[in-house]
Amino acid sequence: MSGIPHDHYEPKSAGAKWLHKRLPIVGLLYDTLMIPTPKNLNWWWIWGIVLAFCLALQIVTGIILAMHYTPHVDMAFASVEHIMRNVNGGHFLRYLHMNGASLFFFAVYIHIFRGLYYGSYKAPREVTWIVGMLIFVLMMATGFMGYVLPWGQMSFWGATVITGLFGAIPFVGEGLQTWLLGGPAVDNATLNRFFSLHYLLPFVIAALVMVHIWAFHTTGNNNPTGVPVRTDSKAEAEKDTLPFWPYFVIKDLFALAIILMVFWAIVGFMPNYLGHPDNYIEANALVTPAHIVPEWYFLPFYAILRAIPDKFGGVVAMFGAIGVLFILPWLDTSKVRSMRYRPTMKVFFLVFCVVGLLLGWCGGQLPDAHVIPNLTTVTFIDGDLNTYLWFTRLLTAYYFAFFFIILPLVGLKETPLPIPASISEPVLGGSDAMTPAAPAQAEKKG
Repeated sequence: MSGIPHDHYEPKSAGAKWLHKRLPIVGLLYDTLMIPTPKNLNWWWIWGIVLAFCLALQIVTGIILAMHYTPHVDMAFASVEHIMRNVNGGHFLRYLHMNGASLFFFAVYIHIFRGLYYGSYKAPREVTWIVGMLIFVLMMATGFMGYVLPWGQMSFWGATVITGLFGAIPFVGEGLQTWLLGGPAVDNATLNRFFSLHYLLPFVIAALVMVHIWAFHTTGNNNPTGVPVRTDSKAEAEKDTLPFWPYFVIKDLFALAIILMVFWAIVGFMPNYLGHPDNYIEANALVTPAHIVPEWYFLPFYAILRAIPDKFGGVVAMFGAIGVLFILPWLDTSKVRSMRYRPTMKVFFLVFCVVGLLLGWCGGQLPDAHVIPNLTTVTFIDGDLNTYLWFTRLLTAYYFAFFFIILPLVGLKETPLPIPASISEPVLGGSDAMTPAAPAQAEKKG
């Protein structure tokens, strides 16, 4: 928030001045903690600290687990059992790491959906959003490769299915698949490559998180109203903001404590609830599981993949479902940032949230499932396509329509509600200071 007037760090002692001239690390920390933050941030803004905690947890536990893990197809499964049975606290560390990945993705999905609802991807925060999407993609790659490391049945066959998708890419697919696998099939070279990248990528993610934080410190935090902080003077800025420390730090730590109570309960009492029992069976290339399914946080995209009858088309749709998030800032035509003041778009967004949940449910079902959400019996269409498959395709169609049709058209046609004149007005109860969201004025505020 370099554009918001505020007090910067001034070293007092001779030692502090000496260090500040050579390495202004103390000043950087001070400006980060004391950064002016919109005073109206609600509880949807607490997931940033949860994500920071998850990243630190995954790196620390991952380093310790790597000390005892053997990335070889003949010893990987046994080394995981060794961690669980013989390493002091090994079972606890593994369960922390395994469920920490689920908490990581749970938090990042809420973080993304919050950004969608409040328009955090709009100017001037496009780069901040894109960096966040890069972090999300690297998280998915890291999570997938980590799922392969235990070398259980689901690990092996999951790697076989997902890497096989790259073979569907015309011209370069076969070579790309061989490059990923390190050979013609999932084997020891694959496990070594995945282990190396799984160990490396969290540090790349950490570096991108620093860039992400730097980006929104430059452009400023978004807020529930979407109204920019006033920057005419320090006095005006102080009406809209509070220092990050202690107000928001304490609030975030309180929220983190509540979330961690639930997390510790899952780790302590039901650590395998989100896992798959087949992954406690050592990988066997000669025995195919009845249902190959990824971790829960990949299920919506897995459902999109299976909804397309053509293999290459499914690959394009699956990666397109992620890629569309990168161009989101240019798809939304509305000049009003927050959906709080966009009643029509709010309804479509709520439907989109339900669609995301249902796609996750569909991704976890057998391809020939005989039920749909209302538990009715499936009727077969064209002899082989059941209602479950058509239901998945309908959800997939809405997913893409939301970005390519609904966002652009509703932004042009809807009439937004009046927006606040400033952040401090709704915070301090001045609801009478509302202004119509006329296109020219809304564009100025955007």
